[in-house]
Amino acid sequence: MQQTAPNSHTEQSAWQEKAEAVLIRYCGQFSPFLIDKAQGAYIYTTEGKAILDFTSGQMCSVFGHNHPKVVEAIQKASDHAMHLLSTMLSPSVIELAEQLVELLPAGLDKAIFVNTGSESNEVALRMAKLATGGFEVLGFTGSWHGMTAGAQSHTYSTTRRGYGPVMPGSTVLPAPYAYRCPIKHCKGQCDNTCLEVGIELADKQSVGAPAAIIAEPVLSAAGIIDLPTSYVQRLKAIAEERGMMLIFDEAQTAMGRLGHRFAFERDGVVPDFLTLSKTLGGGLPLAATITSKETEAICHEKGFIYITSHVSDPLPAEIGLAMIRIMEEEQLVRSAREQGQYLKEQLLALQQKHECIGDVRGRGLLLGVEIVADREKKTPAPELGYRISEKCLELGLSMNIVRVPGLGGVFRIAPPLTITREEIDLGVAILDEAIGEVWAR
Repeated sequence: MQQTAPNSHTEQSAWQEKAEAVLIRYCGQFSPFLIDKAQGAYIYTTEGKAILDFTSGQMCSVFGHNHPKVVEAIQKASDHAMHLLSTMLSPSVIELAEQLVELLPAGLDKAIFVNTGSESNEVALRMAKLATGGFEVLGFTGSWHGMTAGAQSHTYSTTRRGYGPVMPGSTVLPAPYAYRCPIKHCKGQCDNTCLEVGIELADKQSVGAPAAIIAEPVLSAAGIIDLPTSYVQRLKAIAEERGMMLIFDEAQTAMGRLGHRFAFERDGVVPDFLTLSKTLGGGLPLAATITSKETEAICHEKGFIYITSHVSDPLPAEIGLAMIRIMEEEQLVRSAREQGQYLKEQLLALQQKHECIGDVRGRGLLLGVEIVADREKKTPAPELGYRISEKCLELGLSMNIVRVPGLGGVFRIAPPLTITREEIDLGVAILDEAIGEVWAR
């Protein structure tokens, strides 16, 4: 879950008072700046302050804010069609599906386009249940798959309490959090024991109606937990052994962010469903669910239906086409790999300098920095992380920190793939200064 640093400002500005008077407070506290515009790796306040964005907005503006080719695609769509009856298709929707499946391996052959990651996961879950005839779904501790009823049922971060029952058949597996092993077994490197223990418990809870396993290749809200290759391969085998369909939620990890077009490419495992969202739309609402011809045929024969007001809308499809062009033409997969390695090296250097950095992890341009009060004891220090985050914002750097339930605070660092070395150096320098000021107190 996104967390903003607690606002230490005692006096509210006029716009803050207006906002709180008319807006539902959906994220704790709003940031203390009013944003006027965004461009590239920066956002700009109404007072003219430039803020370097190390979160790519809500992890969505993967190629930078207001990329010229995205703006051009919006203009193109406005000259043709932006919205249609759900049964009507436009050339852009068909072309986007064609281009996506061309990028993907056999077994990911047919797509549907919706608005959000929640929706794309709802589609995958519904199709998996329909195809298998089961309803039991395994998720992961710390996972985030969306806020709609089905997706939320298999989201195990900080958003579960207080909203009543979840979907029947929801079971959780321990995330392979090697820095803080969930079963107190491994010491810094996962050997899949937590998966074997977790699936043994899940099997005992099963009522014999398996449907799906849903997982992020990197569990982001859990504190940037990168599922190792051997773990992913074993997860696929477990799914096949039980007749469950494997759903990879690549909301944050697709479109090159991890140094591959899609995160699963590293591991040699093809999921039964691939869901895309945040990065596919580049800051606009576009999501996709992709599966095999065989699964689609089974669901179609069983009467599958998923009609929403904006399924297959032409405007976001034009954006998706532009995002694929940008990724390929500007070689941003390679950029993520190279710039991500450089950024990680700088963060590791900061770890040597600051005792409050307990761990640096992740890959490509999706990295995690865990803040602790005592490195040797790994003492969680989420409030320290919030204070560092707030100081970064004051100094001109937007950082996102997630609080792992019962554990610590972790910075999710996800700048746009178009970021330059100079901008990385500036961001690291600001983080260095912020830690120095806060940690010294």
